[in-house]
Amino acid sequence: MSTTDRTAQKATVTYPTDTELLITRDFPAPAELVWQALTQPEHVRNWYGMEEGGMKTCEIDFRVGGTWHYVLQGGEEGDYSFSGEYREIEPHTRFVSTESFDNMPGASYLVTVTLEEHDGVTTLRSHLQYPSQELRDGHVASGMEYGMNITYNRLEELLVALQGRQA
Repeated sequence: MSTTDRTAQKATVTYPTDTELLITRDFPAPAELVWQALTQPEHVRNWYGMEEGGMKTCEIDFRVGGTWHYVLQGGEEGDYSFSGEYREIEPHTRFVSTESFDNMPGASYLVTVTLEEHDGVTTLRSHLQYPSQELRDGHVASGMEYGMNITYNRLEELLVALQGRQA
């Protein structure tokens, strides 16, 4: 897939309330494989972020009470750091975690990720709950949707490659 194709808008973003965001995206892979790609550092470092090789740190302690921390290589303004804590885990179907943009203190929200598989296609839903409309709107205005689509397109590339190895 070319860099141009990676910017394709495949995810749907809706706004259930003034403080929520719902991202929905289908992936051509079984839910168990999508789960692995979302939760295992060896996979996350291959798709998360805007560019290949841009992840400097990928730490995941995937258990209730465990934490995660990602650092993406930045430009002149410095690196971008994200972190959170896992609150609930239902293997292969759902997890809940906090997410913070560490470069901006107070920019934290709750994320509920669900996976639902039908005929080998998995629908990922990422429900973000913000403490205020201002924080949600600021996140959206930062270019979140553009970056998220590039990231999810890279995730799809990884899932296709992983399925090719299993065949």
